[in-house]
Amino acid sequence: PDASGGRGSMSTTIERTVTTTTSPETVFAYLVDFRNAQHWDSGTTSCELVSGAGGPGTVYRNVSEFAGNTVELEYTTETVDRPTFVIVGRNDTTTSRDTITVTPHGPGGSRVHYRAEFTFTGVARLAGPLLKPLLDRLGDRTAEQLKTTLDRL
Repeated sequence: PDASGGRGSMSTTIERTVTTTTSPETVFAYLVDFRNAQHWDSGTTSCELVSGAGGPGTVYRNVSEFAGNTVELEYTTETVDRPTFVIVGRNDTTTSRDTITVTPHGPGGSRVHYRAEFTFTGVARLAGPLLKPLLDRLGDRTAEQLKTTLDRL
C-alpha cells in the first residue's frame, strides 16, 4: 500500500510562511501573475503565459530544475479569491497544487503562506519518500528568495 491508500500515487506537502514590508495588495498582484515565479521560486528557470488573463483558467508553462533534472509543468490558475489563490501544475508523473494566501502583517506589510501539495504517480511515486527532503530544502530556499524578492517590490 502507498500513502494514498492504494491508488497508485504518493503525496507530500511543504508549507512555508514569510513576512514582508510590502503591502498585501502589491504582493497579491505580483504573486497571482505566475510568470513572476521565475524571480521568487528558487527552482523555476522560466514561466511563460500560455493563455488567459491571470484569473481562473489562466495557463502557464513552468520549467524548473529539481534534483538535477529539468521538470516542466503546465499550471492552471484554479481560484483567485483574495486573500488566496490556487494554481495547479501537472505533467505525466506529478501534480502540484499550490495555495498562496496573502494577509496584512504589521504596519503596511504582508504575511504570505505558501502550501504546495505534491502528488506523484507512476514510477515517480516510488521515489516520493526520497523526494521529501529535497522538496523541504527547495521550500526553504524558495521562502528565502520569496522574502528577498517581495521586500524589493
